[in-house]
Amino acid sequence: MDLELTGEQRAIQETVRRFARAELEPVAASLDRDGDRSVFLGNLKKLAGLGMMGLTVSEELGGVGAGTVAFSLALTEIARACASTAVTVSVNNLVCEVIGAFGSAEQKRNYIPRICSGEYAAGSFALTEAGAGSDPASMTTSARLDGDTWVLNGSKMFITSAPYAAVFVVWAVTDKSAPKGKGISCFLVEGGVEGLVIGKAEEKMGQHAAATHEIMFQDCRIPKDALIGRLNDGLKVATGELAGGRIGIGSLALGVGLAAMDYATRYAGQRVQFGRKITDFEAIQWMIADSYTELEAARLLLMNAASLKDKNKPFAKEASMAKLFASESANRACYAAVQMLGGYGYLREFPLERYARDARVTSIYEGTSEIQRMIIAREILKELA
Repeated sequence: MDLELTGEQRAIQETVRRFARAELEPVAASLDRDGDRSVFLGNLKKLAGLGMMGLTVSEELGGVGAGTVAFSLALTEIARACASTAVTVSVNNLVCEVIGAFGSAEQKRNYIPRICSGEYAAGSFALTEAGAGSDPASMTTSARLDGDTWVLNGSKMFITSAPYAAVFVVWAVTDKSAPKGKGISCFLVEGGVEGLVIGKAEEKMGQHAAATHEIMFQDCRIPKDALIGRLNDGLKVATGELAGGRIGIGSLALGVGLAAMDYATRYAGQRVQFGRKITDFEAIQWMIADSYTELEAARLLLMNAASLKDKNKPFAKEASMAKLFASESANRACYAAVQMLGGYGYLREFPLERYARDARVTSIYEGTSEIQRMIIAREILKELA
């Protein structure tokens, strides 16, 4: 197996690393505290200019066409500087992938280039509901055809970028008589359309700069051709694309974990207690060794899943393995890093408490760790049957 990056992949990684250090890292703490949206959106626009909103999108549609491995590398570097920016970039790429894989030629031309170029600040992925999180087949948001328009009613929760998203990928029940999960369809809903209401901002534990809102559909009318993919087959769209999204969130988690351990290790190399640098003590050395070993294993799992996806091979199990291990490892790494700083790790003056808060949700969104274990076990049992 060749684990060497291509010249293009290394160039993308280095370009994003330089940008993240120069533009994202200096403002990450203030965005976490104050949430200056103009600065946040400005950085998204700059990232679009670097091609980061369409890394996996073909060049014909305005993307870079660099593939999933490059996407994973880039997202890790962005997350090392600002997890809020990273999750927004991940969702934007996911929206482009859904439209690219299932949209009509007109839908692709109308939306993807605008997201890739930054003309659209963001796209949103609207699947989760209050009563349908890990079990999306239980959603109740509905869409009924009325002449030449679909009428949407219902609500969605935890929608990233909702206040400034120009387009939403939305799932709704279109056949209430169908077996559970079989009568769901997928739609493209433009931001600002009448009947689409942006609800309150969620007060989250971490990733404060990334807007997360409830959205509501109140007799929201959209054109008949807003349907994406086949009628009543939308849940397959969601489950298929979520696997790719898990590579993104795993990469985000890896970046946060690395940032935490890099900061803590440098600090520990300067901190003196009992007349010695604390990196001379075995307890600290084991924290460093264990955390970096787990994060390196997470990186290899992510690269494997991303490589399989790029080769158009089955990758769902591998994506779940990578997301599970990366998110859990990042959380452990962040808590080890806080411990290495002692009381200082608990202060907002230092970035460790932010890294720990930002990492926590990575084992929840895009499928909880428990759901990942179910998927992994199911795929393994299927292989052995």
